Amino acid sequence: MSNPFQDFTEKVFVSLETGWNTFVFQIPGIILAILIIAVGIFVAGKIAQLTSKTLSRKTSDPLMVNFLTKTIRISFILLFLMYALRVAGLGDIATALLTAAGASAIIIGFAFKDIGENFISGVILAFNRPFHIHDTVSIGDIFGKVTNMEFRYTKLKTFDGRDVYIPNSDVIRKPVFNYTEDGYYRLSFNVGIAYEDKIEDAEKLILETVQITPGVIEDDNHENFIAVDELAVSTVNLKVNFWVNTLEYRREARKIRGNVIRNVKEALEANGFGLPADIKEIKLYGSQTSIPVRITHEEGSTDKKDK
Repeated sequence: MSNPFQDFTEKVFVSLETGWNTFVFQIPGIILAILIIAVGIFVAGKIAQLTSKTLSRKTSDPLMVNFLTKTIRISFILLFLMYALRVAGLGDIATALLTAAGASAIIIGFAFKDIGENFISGVILAFNRPFHIHDTVSIGDIFGKVTNMEFRYTKLKTFDGRDVYIPNSDVIRKPVFNYTEDGYYRLSFNVGIAYEDKIEDAEKLILETVQITPGVIEDDNHENFIAVDELAVSTVNLKVNFWVNTLEYRREARKIRGNVIRNVKEALEANGFGLPADIKEIKLYGSQTSIPVRITHEEGSTDKKDK
């Protein structure tokens, strides 16, 4: 009569011996597979570096370069890994890994919906994007200069010094205003002249002053013009519209605008145009019949007060 424990022990030892013999037989293949993986990682890294240098010479888009470089590197590593598993006699494991990876991708996609959405949005932006590095843009309520672009977010530097990381999914969904894509931007301001002044003469003088201010441009596609904007209480308000050619929207364009305003103000005053202040209306209530007025004039250390 056979001993069950002895039979079980013999089966265990036979199984261990068979497994060990199989492992010893596959050791050369496993070593070769490890070497293939190591070589694959090295080769993938070198190819990625070469791709990055080549693409950097052909395009100034860092997100496109980053995306293609990483894609090529990961693809080569996966190819070498699959080949190494087959060399090691683990072809079934390679097939199982691919199947599991597909199923895991679906599960992870549901679990990390926002991350996946931002990544896909980053891939879309890598091929079709309304801005580039150093462009001044407005995305939603955020206004600033683009400083970095990754697959999950776009980084903006606001003009008051804050760093804002905007999810790429928001960049895809929200309107994007690019202020410096072609280098042209139209600025404007209002100036009020007196009602007795001739509007045509004021418009001509203002336009001439605007056109000779450094930094202001005008061509067939970008015309500077003056238009009556409002008949206010004490002034006729003219809207001055002019174009600047600058990629530094917040700094250079604002400096040019300030120069134009100063030059227009000085030109109007020098040519006898009035720049009246707003009229203020004072009402008397109840038994009040007059308003006491005191004018103070300071000259040196002597004060003169009149009633």
